[in-house]
Amino acid sequence: MELADRLVVVTGGASGIGRSLARAAATEGARTVVVVDRDGPGAVAVAAELGHRGTAIAADLADESEVTRVVDTVEAEHGPIDLFCSNAGVLSIGGVELPDDEWRRVMDINVMAHLWAARALVPRMLERGGGYLLNTASAAGLLTQVGSAPYSVSKHAAVALAEWLTITYGHAGLKVSALCPQAVATAMLGGHDDGGVAGLDGVMSADEVAIAAIAGIRDERFLILPHADVAEYERRRATDRERWLEGMRRLNDRFAGPPMAPRQP
Repeated sequence: MELADRLVVVTGGASGIGRSLARAAATEGARTVVVVDRDGPGAVAVAAELGHRGTAIAADLADESEVTRVVDTVEAEHGPIDLFCSNAGVLSIGGVELPDDEWRRVMDINVMAHLWAARALVPRMLERGGGYLLNTASAAGLLTQVGSAPYSVSKHAAVALAEWLTITYGHAGLKVSALCPQAVATAMLGGHDDGGVAGLDGVMSADEVAIAAIAGIRDERFLILPHADVAEYERRRATDRERWLEGMRRLNDRFAGPPMAPRQP
């Protein structure tokens, strides 16, 4: 898909990868770029950078009614959505000991927001002959994230959902891509400039990730891997799982330290 004259929506668009995706879409000539974020003023600021192409909506993507409102509002005011970049995401450090509320928070943003967007958009896109969903996942969705069980589980689920959507609706005209970077220089790094374990292959800028995403959308590739090494890691994982797991255990010992015992019921 070429983005010239397209209507593009970017969630989590006030900062990080989302902001760079919005800018890149405008540079590609998108007719309208709708910047969506819980940070309303931040979304407005990014939209203002885009000039006449940009507009903003404040919304909490952890609420299905808010996701539906975004879709309804955009289509009522601007027309059919061509590309929906479901990009909002959160990270929580810890394992099975984290409370259920924290697991739900991560799952709602990292998985359910993708599901709710698809629920609202797929019937409309199929009815008009097609459309495009870009779901920002992570290399953690193909491998795992040392030190964060909720992030790992949610990102695996995000990739699986995207895969299911393209298998089920690909022949009906729906295009789906899963964007799976490793470490990116955003607030999610929490001040760790080297990216920690995710940064072993280097930390990309958000702009670099957006450029890779645009190239993947142009080629209509399902899996978009800004960090090329991830493809080789995934191959190793599939062909020799036991060896890969042992290597990941060593990474865990190096970066995450001793495990914390689960809470007792």
